[in-house]
Amino acid sequence: MTEAQLDSNQPAEANDGARNVLDLGAFVGELTDEDDAASDDFSLQGLEQELEDCKTDDVVSMILSKGSSLRDYTRDVENNLRQTELESIEDYIKESDNLVSLHDQIHECDTILSQMENLLSGFQAEIGSISSDIKILQEKSMDMGLKLKNRKAAESKLSKFVEEIIVPPRMIDIIVDGEVNEDYMKTLEILSKKLKFVEVDSMVKTSKALNDVQPELEKLRQKAVSKVFDFMVQKLTALRKPKTNVQILQQSVLLKYKYVILFMKEHGKEVYLDVRAAYIDTMNKVLSTNIRAYIQALEKLQLDIATSNDLIGIDTRSTSLFLRGREPLKNRSAVFALGERINILKEIDESALIPHIAEASSKKYPYEVLFRSLQKLLMDTATSEYLFCDEFFGEESMFYDIFAGPFLVIDEHMNMILPNCFDAIGLMLMIRIIYQHQLIMSRRRIPCLDSYLDKVNISLWPRFKMVFDMHVNSLRNANVRGLWEDDVHPHYVMRRYAEFTASLILLNVDYGDGQLELNLERLRMSVDDLLVKLAKLFQKPKSKTIFLINNYDMTIAVLKEAGPDGGKIQMHFEELLKSNTAIYVEELLAEHFRDLIKFVKTRASEDPRSGSGQPITASEVEIIVKDFGSRWKAAIELMHNDVITSFSNFLCGMEILRAALTQLLLYYTRLSDCTKKIAGGSALNKDLVSISSIMYEIKKYSRTF
Repeated sequence: MTEAQLDSNQPAEANDGARNVLDLGAFVGELTDEDDAASDDFSLQGLEQELEDCKTDDVVSMILSKGSSLRDYTRDVENNLRQTELESIEDYIKESDNLVSLHDQIHECDTILSQMENLLSGFQAEIGSISSDIKILQEKSMDMGLKLKNRKAAESKLSKFVEEIIVPPRMIDIIVDGEVNEDYMKTLEILSKKLKFVEVDSMVKTSKALNDVQPELEKLRQKAVSKVFDFMVQKLTALRKPKTNVQILQQSVLLKYKYVILFMKEHGKEVYLDVRAAYIDTMNKVLSTNIRAYIQALEKLQLDIATSNDLIGIDTRSTSLFLRGREPLKNRSAVFALGERINILKEIDESALIPHIAEASSKKYPYEVLFRSLQKLLMDTATSEYLFCDEFFGEESMFYDIFAGPFLVIDEHMNMILPNCFDAIGLMLMIRIIYQHQLIMSRRRIPCLDSYLDKVNISLWPRFKMVFDMHVNSLRNANVRGLWEDDVHPHYVMRRYAEFTASLILLNVDYGDGQLELNLERLRMSVDDLLVKLAKLFQKPKSKTIFLINNYDMTIAVLKEAGPDGGKIQMHFEELLKSNTAIYVEELLAEHFRDLIKFVKTRASEDPRSGSGQPITASEVEIIVKDFGSRWKAAIELMHNDVITSFSNFLCGMEILRAALTQLLLYYTRLSDCTKKIAGGSALNKDLVSISSIMYEIKKYSRTF
């Protein structure tokens, strides 16, 4: 069946779309007996399965759906194939010339390709030969590169060896004949490298070249060491010259040649030790001499403040005239009072005193001023020397060998001064100076004086404690009769105590020294006992009270100068002043208004309307009222005069007078209230002084201060 026939059957196929299922019975039913006979050689086994498999094939499905005979369809296919074959043969015959031409062309191409194959084979053989040559050249190149690298390494080591071991003639000339200067030190550095190279490298020691060079290097080393040794000895000798500024010489001259010291340390140890010892000995003597001379110059400027007799509890009248004649009177106020001496702590980092300038002005100074100058000079000198030793010699430990002498000179001086120092305030100032100097050295980060400053501090505290105990014992063992004077004004012993305590409190403000506070408490207890003993010697109780008030007030005033906020000691005296003021007020009022006070204290609190006890009568009260009215102004005037003459501090006296008048007003108010309560008390109203009149009088006296 042709493609056209198939196309013509498509409408029928569309019309019979319902018959799409293979009808095996109908197809087989069309077979004839011939077909069956012809098919005896064939087996139908599996046919049904094959047909099932072909159901999905479009062509087979179309043939079977039409119900055509398989043989007819086969015949049509064979006819179509035969026709197609004939047509193909005709096409080949028509194209025979072209095919012959194509065959010839293919043959020619095959010949050319064969020639090219032979040519490429030759190229391949040649390339293989070239690759082999390149590989050989590569191996030779690698071998030459390795040899070159080894030769360069050998050349580098050899050139370094030659450079390090060779001794140039110019270097020999400079070492032997040159002056020690900057060029000489550069040459020393080169020589040092050569010497280290010879000593350190083990391969160099086995080289034959070393046998020729080593003797020359050794000669140069010896010559260089000898020459720089003589040079340094000469420079060190300059330090011994009088009036030489050692620090300037160190900084401007010696430090320029510090490599010389390093060279000797590395290549001339024995010579270096000699130079080191010579420097230590030189500086030890120079500094010891300078410090001793400075101390001697300072001693001429010393102002003696206190002696063993300048104690708080010592009676100045009992001191011999001979001893007193040796002490300048103008300086005795500084024994117990700090005054301007505290300024030394504000000038702690000022330059040290220059003795000849101070001596030219004929000025004298307390010992703590000289002490600060000495310690300041020591600090600056020690700092400079410590840094120089570290930079020049590279040895900080040298400092302690150098300063062994200066420390000894200062120790001798302190051992001579301290046993004869009885100035407790000066000793405390020195303790504070040492503390401040420790802070300065700490800020400088220079530890060389730590042990020295601790040692000085440790030596000052026991001496201060001993002198302080002398003051305490002078109060405890004081001759009370010898100290007593028939005078209610502040006693000079109490003034000494107040000034002395205020001075030490002021020196403890920024330090909070608990041990000092305990000592001040001991001193306070001792002076309390002595003051009470002195007060008991007065015949009149009132004089005793006035004496205590004057001394307590004076002490408080002095202590306030040291610290306005007050402390335990100031608070203690304020309590004593308050209690004794109350006692004095009662004594003063009792002296002028005894009957009034007695009545108010004993009878005024009773209730006149109660039946208990003896009733208060108008006549009893009348006597007191009229007595008060007749002389109260005069009595107040007498009280005022008494207060003015009794108390040294005017303000304190006025406060006491105001307290007394206020207390008097209270007593009289209670008397007035009592008068109103008794029978017939109204008859006394004409004799009563009005409260406003008393208040006016009190205000009049209040205006005076």
